[in-house]
Amino acid sequence: MSLHQETAPGVPQVTQILADWAVNIKGADIPDEVRREGLRTFVNWTGCAVGGARHETIDRALAAVRPFSGKATSTVLGRSDRLDPLHAALLNGISSHVLDYDDTHLKTIIHPAGPVASALLALAEMRPISGRDLLTALIVGIEAECRIGNCVYPHHYDRGWHITGTVGVFGAAAAVGKVIGLSSRQMRWAFGIAATQSSGLREMFGTMTKSFHPGRAAQNGMFAALLAEADYDSSERAIEAPRGFANVMSDEQNYAEIVDDLGTRWEAALNSYKPFACGIVIHPTIDGCIQLREELGGRIKAIRSVTLKTHPLVLELTGKRTPKTGLEGKFSVYHAAAAALLRGDGGPLAFTDELVNEADIIALRNTITVMADPACHEASVDIHITFEDGSTATKHVERAIGSRDVPLTDAQIDRKFVNQSVPVVGKAVTEGLLKTVWNLEQLADAAEVARASVPDNEEKAAAE
Repeated sequence: MSLHQETAPGVPQVTQILADWAVNIKGADIPDEVRREGLRTFVNWTGCAVGGARHETIDRALAAVRPFSGKATSTVLGRSDRLDPLHAALLNGISSHVLDYDDTHLKTIIHPAGPVASALLALAEMRPISGRDLLTALIVGIEAECRIGNCVYPHHYDRGWHITGTVGVFGAAAAVGKVIGLSSRQMRWAFGIAATQSSGLREMFGTMTKSFHPGRAAQNGMFAALLAEADYDSSERAIEAPRGFANVMSDEQNYAEIVDDLGTRWEAALNSYKPFACGIVIHPTIDGCIQLREELGGRIKAIRSVTLKTHPLVLELTGKRTPKTGLEGKFSVYHAAAAALLRGDGGPLAFTDELVNEADIIALRNTITVMADPACHEASVDIHITFEDGSTATKHVERAIGSRDVPLTDAQIDRKFVNQSVPVVGKAVTEGLLKTVWNLEQLADAAEVARASVPDNEEKAAAE
């Protein structure tokens, strides 16, 4: 046991309170509207994981880990490949985030589902879990990670930590701990083991390693819960202790964000789903530029210059002026604006290596100026276009499509799912998988989701 268990006066026993809640809450305690949002989260995550399954990042990661995998029980979604649950959680977490198309908790910019769902579904293929229990655990895990994120945001993020990785490990530990039946003390240990594995650096944005963060969080969180199940102990105050997660990794802490109103205020109900495959702070720019393209028609070809007025965070996160790869383009507000104006697109095809390097995209990108204005809301943008003849056009976006103010409908999530999945696994598999995922709570075996994601031809080849 750690010698450093003391906490500052007035600091609640955060780790214990959160662990007790995660262990004791029942599926029936979660309101229907929260469960419904949890299901939408899982549907969106599955589409993103399948959509990223053929990215070169996944091919390279598979080549690296396959020789070290244990018994191949768990599916890499969208492929015939199977690995042990820990490595499958890693790969599915990477795949679900590699296109930057996954869900977002807008208050903290956490992408909640990747670490949690990737761990749960990989485990479900080894230790059967009903769909209803998986959904309950998913919501518990998302609630835990987002509340911990709320506690340390924005100071933790400003230090350079990638919050999806650093708090996602707690979400995965809570979710897996829930379905394997940890005691309250074991759950505290799981949080401690998770805390000591918390990592992910924003320096990695624009590279393959960014998507490694939710994958590793899924893998490490699952491992934390499994170690705790075996009575592998840790500090029981890992979140709030003076040398614990919150104090070491953030300048400020608000523990009330973790412990207040547990079970009545649901962060898991506040999730949002991206219509564009890039950093969330660029979405207002893409939305506005696509609207302008539709309004202006052929005049788009006569643009002299474009000026964007945004919050400083937009430049901080997505200020890459000359991206060279598709992954870098996801962190370039300049590229995103040019692609939206010239191609009318913000999906995965807008962020390929080829498009980032096309001459007309580069030419327009070079005319774009971004002005950082602290008075501008992070989710807003003002766009000003000047044409060759001196005339102008403007667009203000208060909140972009996909935000909590303008959320994606179920039908839009379905279209996003289909557009990602069909090129990877085909129409028939996509239709069956989408039906299976929406039916999650009726599944006796949640692993049916993973099995339904395997392309027919690959499944036959794997069986021969």
